[in-house]
Amino acid sequence: MIASKVAPFMRHRPKPRNVPDYLIYEIMDGQPIYYKGFREVLSGKKLAEEIMGSSKLQSYIVTYLTAILVNFLDQDLFTILGHEAGIHLDKSNNLAGDILVFDTETLPGSDIDEHYADVPAKIAIEVDVTADTLDLGGVDTYVYKKVRKLLDFGVGRVVWINTATKTILIADDKLDSWIVQDWNKDLEIIEGLIINIPAFLLRKKIVVK
Repeated sequence: MIASKVAPFMRHRPKPRNVPDYLIYEIMDGQPIYYKGFREVLSGKKLAEEIMGSSKLQSYIVTYLTAILVNFLDQDLFTILGHEAGIHLDKSNNLAGDILVFDTETLPGSDIDEHYADVPAKIAIEVDVTADTLDLGGVDTYVYKKVRKLLDFGVGRVVWINTATKTILIADDKLDSWIVQDWNKDLEIIEGLIINIPAFLLRKKIVVK
């Protein structure tokens, strides 16, 4: 999912204009990043609701991982957020995460409100790419920049699952280099919790083409 060399941002393609705010997925470096498929919405080929939802496979994996984490982790020690939880890094960067796991000391219940989380998670998990990356240099560049920003913000570990390439990116603030592994290999999401996503899907008779 991450190439050895990250492609530079594409500057020759004009950025879309007059895009409604509801099609914005994230803000990165002060620039809006739109939902994948937003161009079809602008052209009238799709409704906004058709591009904002997750696929069945993406939703299933996110639900599975969330359930595993809820059952494994001590809920007095950890706080888990999902459903594209907002992450406010600074005034120029508002990102989203499929699953965010916080130490309760970092994000106590008393701080849960209607605003984005503005403290670093212990672990951030992403499944596939929801953003349109055409004007960002492609998927690899987008993923690299987002992961780098999360780690620099203080996130302990980022796990990015790509169902199309059947790979998993693991970026840890304690690792000298990022790891991209075949998703058939066991994955230690958090210390002591090891899972195998394809094995689970196979038990559920789910075939990923």
